[in-house]
Amino acid sequence: MEGIINVYKEQGFTSFDVIAKLRGILKIKKIGHTGTLDPMAEGVLPVCVGKATKVCGLLTDADKTYRAQFKLGLVSDTQDITGTVLAENSCEGINDSDILDAVKSFEGEINQLTPMYSARKVDGKKLYEYAREGRVAERPVKRIKIFSIRDVEIKRNEDGVYVSMEVNCEKGTYIRTLCHDIGEKLGCGAVMTALTRTQTSIFTIENSLKLKDIENIVSAGREDAIFIGVDTLFLAEDKATVPEELMKYVVNGNKLRLDNFDFLIAEDKRVRLYSEDGTFLALYVNKNGELRPEALFI
Repeated sequence: MEGIINVYKEQGFTSFDVIAKLRGILKIKKIGHTGTLDPMAEGVLPVCVGKATKVCGLLTDADKTYRAQFKLGLVSDTQDITGTVLAENSCEGINDSDILDAVKSFEGEINQLTPMYSARKVDGKKLYEYAREGRVAERPVKRIKIFSIRDVEIKRNEDGVYVSMEVNCEKGTYIRTLCHDIGEKLGCGAVMTALTRTQTSIFTIENSLKLKDIENIVSAGREDAIFIGVDTLFLAEDKATVPEELMKYVVNGNKLRLDNFDFLIAEDKRVRLYSEDGTFLALYVNKNGELRPEALFI
């Protein structure tokens, strides 16, 4: 029982809750998630099972896409609606054009101050632990990249001004901090009110499964239906079949000579290796004229 499961994490669950529940459903311990989602957030959380845990880091590093909503005029200690409100400000005089300009100004490479309510460690202690003690720690500023902010929608009603947007960004981006910073730029503050991760790498929300769905599928004896093969992450790479006489070298993670294969592999280029029966074996990379193992899945 191994591969990647495209889990739809629901609100109220932590990422670790999802792992714990899957261990109970699948009766297997070797499971890892690929990027933390706050309890109030929902959406795509790829989970690696068995030997697929070797690519957890790769998926954690992948670019991500979110649908986020924030409310203008509020500031909270957590930068989202679940926190303690620190300030309420008027949005009078801020028009839609001002909001759009502020939102779009955050596209590209920007500096982002790590929020106090985060798991980032400072002096061996998580920032949220300092925050819960009422202490303020010196927080690191990280250079991040927002590839695009699209489909911006602005709604005004008697409850206030709400803005929703689609954000495509690199790993390590705090969307609630992005919302907070947009509000700060507008001079009125903002708190995130909703967040859905819609895509991580090749995994999309349309193809994700809720925990209850997974439980039902496994109970019906169709557990193979929930797994996605690890090699689907590398379909853009070259593919090669390993001759039987070379299998022992791959199994032991040995280097391979390029002349064992009948096609050219560019320097630093990866190649997917399969056995003669079609089993995905490993990911190798051409380094200095020889193939070296990057990850073994056997």
